[in-house]
Amino acid sequence: MTKAPETEKETQRIEAFSDGVFAIVVTLLIFNVKLPDPAAVTANGLLAELAKSWTIYLAFAASFFFVLVMWINHHRLFTIIRRSDNNLMLLNGLLLFGVTVVPFPIDCRGVPA
Repeated sequence: MTKAPETEKETQRIEAFSDGVFAIVVTLLIFNVKLPDPAAVTANGLLAELAKSWTIYLAFAASFFFVLVMWINHHRLFTIIRRSDNNLMLLNGLLLFGVTVVPFPIDCRGVPA
C-alpha cells in the first residue's frame, strides 16, 4: 500500500464530486427561464416582454447567488478539512441534497411550478 504524498489532501475526491454537483445545480437554474414569445416580442417589444417575466429573472438571480454563497462556504471549509471519514461524507451528502433542491421552485399554492 503506497502512502499519498503529503501535499495531496485526502478530501480531493469529495471536493471534486461536490464541485460537480454545484455545477449541475447552477446549470439547472437556467431551465426555469423561458424565452418570450416571438410574436409578442414583435407586437410589444423585447423589453416589455422581458419585464413581464421579471419575477423569473429575480428568482434565477437569487437562487444563483444562494448557490454561490453555499459553494464559497463549502470551498472555505475544505481548505481547513484535511481528512475524511464516513460522518463527513454523510454530512457533505446532506448538504449537497439541500443544494439540489434550489432549482425546483414552488409557487404560492405549494404546487411545483
